[in-house]
Order: sequence, then structure tokens, then C-alpha cells
Amino acid sequence: MKREQIKEKSLPAKSKKVDWKAGNMLYPVPAVMVSCQREGEKPNIITVAWAGTVCSTPAMLSISIRKERYSYNIIKETGEFAVNLVTKDLVRATDYCGVRSGRDVDKFAEMKLTPCTLKHIKAPGIEESPVCLACKVVEVKPLGSHDLFLAEILGVTVDSRYMDEKNKFHLNQSGLVSYSHGEYFELGKKLGSFGYSVRKTDKKSTGRRKKK
Repeated sequence: MKREQIKEKSLPAKSKKVDWKAGNMLYPVPAVMVSCQREGEKPNIITVAWAGTVCSTPAMLSISIRKERYSYNIIKETGEFAVNLVTKDLVRATDYCGVRSGRDVDKFAEMKLTPCTLKHIKAPGIEESPVCLACKVVEVKPLGSHDLFLAEILGVTVDSRYMDEKNKFHLNQSGLVSYSHGEYFELGKKLGSFGYSVRKTDKKSTGRRKKK
């Protein structure tokens, strides 16, 4: 039996906008694994797609969590958590930690992940993640279906495998993952760098040669 060939549906030459009801369509977003722990209990991981940077000085971020999630009360009671960036090698674990509850399973054990000690908080990071952000909750803001946890980043722990001999951190070589419209994607082709649209070109290298 021959396998069916699935053809990509191309957009029409002349497309038009279609209005939908209000919904969460701000994509892509980072998929992160948030680790937390009550003292004397097993650590837990919750996958969060609604996370973002909110301030640079002091360094702050936010995560949004439903009240019924197992990690919600752990984070609210302890006032701390770690945000762990996700790579292509962690995608399966990331998805698992988003669809299974810590009430029923030990996610670290099930996904063969390693808790690591972080300098500023008691909650562990994830050893296999390239970046672990140690966070302290400064405000919990009820919004509706989710509560927003605003947190200060107390410290950042990085994987030395992505450091070169000049101590430059090559995070974009770790295979970072984003989440868009129900699917996970590895970051792909570089299109530019910050400020490239206004950066001046080198006239010496691009200018025309003078005629003799």
C-alpha cells in the first residue's frame, strides 16, 4: 500500500483578513519548564508557554498559571521558582510535564531529569537545561483563568558547554525551542541581529573603485 502524499496548502495570491473572537493568538512564545519545590517534598516541573520578560532593571519576568495546577500552590507558598529554557533534546519532557500532574507522578524521575542546586533559591533548576533563572515572586496578580506571577530574577545559571574560550555564551547554538499554535519548533535560520536595519555598512568595502 502506497503512502499518501500530503501536499502543502499554499495561500491564495490574494488573501483577505478574517475576524475571529478574542483569543490567545500571540505566537510564537517561549516554552519553558518551571521547577519548584516545597521543603521536604519532591520537586516538580510545570510547563509554561505564557512567560515573558517584563523589566531589565531590576531583571524581572512573569509566568501565568491556572489556580488548579499542582505547582500553583507550591509557588505561591514558597514564593520562588526556577525558569529553565528548553532545547530540542528536552521537547518530549517539556510536553510531558505540561500534560501530567505532579500530584500523580514524579516528573523528574519519569523524564530522567536531574535537579540541580541554584545559588539564590531552594527550588532546584534542571541540570539538562542550558539556562536556569532563579526567581523570587514579588507579586501575584489574579487575572481570570490564570494568575500572573511577577518575579525578580536573582541569578542565572548557564551550561558551560556553550561557552567559548573567550567566555562568550552561545545560547543560540543550544537548539532552543518555541511554541506556536499547539506545536513546538526549533529555532532556525538567523535573519539578522539587533539593530541590523539601521547599521551603517563599511564604505571602504562597499564603495566603488576610483578610475585611474
